[in-house]
Amino acid sequence: MDALPSGSLLPIIQFSITPVILLSGVGALLLSLTNRMGRIVDRTRILAGQARTTDGADRQLVETQIAIMWRRARLMRLSVTLAGGSMLVSCLLVVVIFAGALLRRDLDIVIMGFFACSLGLIIAALVTFLRDLFLSLEALDVEIRRAQNQRETLPH
Repeated sequence: MDALPSGSLLPIIQFSITPVILLSGVGALLLSLTNRMGRIVDRTRILAGQARTTDGADRQLVETQIAIMWRRARLMRLSVTLAGGSMLVSCLLVVVIFAGALLRRDLDIVIMGFFACSLGLIIAALVTFLRDLFLSLEALDVEIRRAQNQRETLPH
């Protein structure tokens, strides 16, 4: 097998830069998603503690929030999984780019498929992340209603 001339490596490296940049961006997003997941888990633990010591209408509100947090945690797990999948496919894309160059094969269809798959996964991760944002507002609404109910029951 003939070695690749050193001058032909530069275009291959340039071609592989796009997936590497995608990896960098998705990595930053993944960091944000995992931090958000950690906050959801922490908040759920606090609410679970409140549920053990609360009864009546307050307990119902706490249980509603716990249910929302569970839905949010599942969404975040899905979002993290999709973003991680995007990173994995991007890594495979770089490998395919170099393999195609080393084997002197036309792998354009495979390269386009991996790139499209990686973008599709990141889009899906962002959609689930946006869904979590809407659910977080739902949890905030429950908390606001709880605070308003407590204010109304206080003696004036």
